[in-house]
Amino acid sequence: MRIVIVRHGDPDYVHDALTEKGKVEAELLSHRMEKMEITEIYQSPLGRAKETASYTLQRLHRSAETLEWLKEFDPRIIRPDKLIRKSVAWDWLPQDWTKDVRFYDYDHWYDNDVMQRGNVKERYKWVCDNFDAFLKEHGYVHENNIFRVEKGNHDTIVFFCHFGLECILLSHLLHISPMPLWHGFVAAPTSVTIVHTEERKKGIASFRVAQFGDISHLYVANEKPAFAARFAECFEDEEEH
Repeated sequence: MRIVIVRHGDPDYVHDALTEKGKVEAELLSHRMEKMEITEIYQSPLGRAKETASYTLQRLHRSAETLEWLKEFDPRIIRPDKLIRKSVAWDWLPQDWTKDVRFYDYDHWYDNDVMQRGNVKERYKWVCDNFDAFLKEHGYVHENNIFRVEKGNHDTIVFFCHFGLECILLSHLLHISPMPLWHGFVAAPTSVTIVHTEERKKGIASFRVAQFGDISHLYVANEKPAFAARFAECFEDEEEH
């Protein structure tokens, strides 16, 4: 089975929609998706993800099922450097989160005091439990950090969702903390990540990432990638810090 994780296009967060650039990106993405043999399509309930999916759905004359647990991972915390305003749980300064070695541990990254006060563990488990139930329905049962194969298949499942949530899904599939993923990887708007199963012994599967954050559909069309995925390259730059 292949899982294709698509981040939404360039976002207008205020209106939970796409910017004009995001609409161009979503249209270019739809041409790429047209070339895939897609079995099922699922989408986040949030507007920016649904609008991104709509271009592909229209081109393919398909529909998508909305899954509540595909919405952005949004528990709120009070960061050590921002004691007044709350931030999303995964938006930390590197000099702060790297001090706590638990953040690198799959079983303890949410044990940090700040994360505990934000109920991050509970939300993480909610997503992972729903994801496991979904995978079981598709033939793969999560057991002891691998997957027992009840019904192996070559289906291609597409998720239109969000970067924060994408890292949660990868964290669970790969049994690693999401913190290094959130802070060490970039998935630009409309980027495509492909994860597929491998069975080296019959009945036992693991997942491997074949592509991460691919935006070749933009480069083919000479469309510059949106910057809405990272921070300023140099502090003096005008982009967000």
